[in-house]
Amino acid sequence: MTTPRPRCTFSPITPSRREVLGATVAASLAGTLPLAAPRMAAAARTAFDPASFTVGFEQVAGGFEKPLFVTHAGDGSGRLFVVEQPGRIRIVTDGTVAETPFLDITDRVGSSGNEQGLLGLAFAPDHATSGAFYVDYTDADGNTVVSRFTANVSDAASAADPASEEVILTQEQPYPNHNGGDLAFGPDGFLYISLGDGGSQGDPNGNGQNLGTWLGKILRIDPSQPNGETPYAIPASNPFADTQGALPEIAFYGLRNPWRFSFDRETGDLWIGDVGQNTYEEIDFLPAAEAAAGGQNFGWNIKEGDACYNAETCDDTGLTVPVFVYSHEEGGCSVTGGYVYRGSAVPSLVGTYLCADYCSGLVWGIGPDGSGGFAVSTPVESGLSISSFGQDEAGELYVTDIGGGGVHRLTAG
Repeated sequence: MTTPRPRCTFSPITPSRREVLGATVAASLAGTLPLAAPRMAAAARTAFDPASFTVGFEQVAGGFEKPLFVTHAGDGSGRLFVVEQPGRIRIVTDGTVAETPFLDITDRVGSSGNEQGLLGLAFAPDHATSGAFYVDYTDADGNTVVSRFTANVSDAASAADPASEEVILTQEQPYPNHNGGDLAFGPDGFLYISLGDGGSQGDPNGNGQNLGTWLGKILRIDPSQPNGETPYAIPASNPFADTQGALPEIAFYGLRNPWRFSFDRETGDLWIGDVGQNTYEEIDFLPAAEAAAGGQNFGWNIKEGDACYNAETCDDTGLTVPVFVYSHEEGGCSVTGGYVYRGSAVPSLVGTYLCADYCSGLVWGIGPDGSGGFAVSTPVESGLSISSFGQDEAGELYVTDIGGGGVHRLTAG
């Protein structure tokens, strides 16, 4: 049995510590093969050559306070929006950071240390006309709040009105860690929301496998269709919409802390980076059709990564296995899920999923192996404390470096 140790928190990793971790992981994972995953969609995909994987990062903007995420509004403006953990969203235009925040809700965001604060941002598909966008934050009591705000779309330079907040849902958090916090609109137009298992260690309340709580899940709702006093509708496609004893918002379960997830903008496939306990970090994958159906159980806390959790054996019947796992013994600490690259600046990376380890700064590429499974590259050292990946409207990828306060764009290396 592994001796429990504290989870990696969102504080800067010193260069010396990162160098040691990076060298350890790179050496031990060189040539590592991923778990078999014969679940790729039937659509043809170009086989990924892991030996050719190389990336670099160039800073496009800096001076941010604890940057946790970067994204675009889908409005054709070319702007980037950077989430700062204390409760602000900053606008970046051609490398220049606007002096006035796009949104400032520091007055209602509680503690912004460790895994709390302003954690997620997603612009509505119709943002260009409605001005609507959604955020995920923890309040003064440490509980999760998902809210909709409205911006003035007639003035691209204007700030959103903090008074326009409409709370969509709230979730009590029993502990201050494992809040999830990611938001994304799927190819179906519905809003997906990640929530961790509630925190502490080992999921003491059994939330991951309990369909009677949102904790340890990814939810799927339709906030464009209020239903009476409820500010959203339950999609008819939700797997537990009619299941007695299960909460109808749940799309996927058995997750420990799905800090970052994303949809492939071309195929609709779903990728999830689920932060592990003491031993393993994992990346999960669902082809678009399976993601649309929902209902998958990713195994926590029956399993951590591809191993039984705190047991020699376990019943893993019906569990969806990860496509990539790496261990803490190899120097890792906390996985940062990313995106499939669909930009044009680095043609060799098109169709490759990128993820990273927060502590070591290592970055991996994952792609189809030509036989229905996946191949994983040798990790590349970034020298950054990567809290999140993000993408712009053209599909170019970025990372936020919480330790250095910068936003960096992916390059060919």
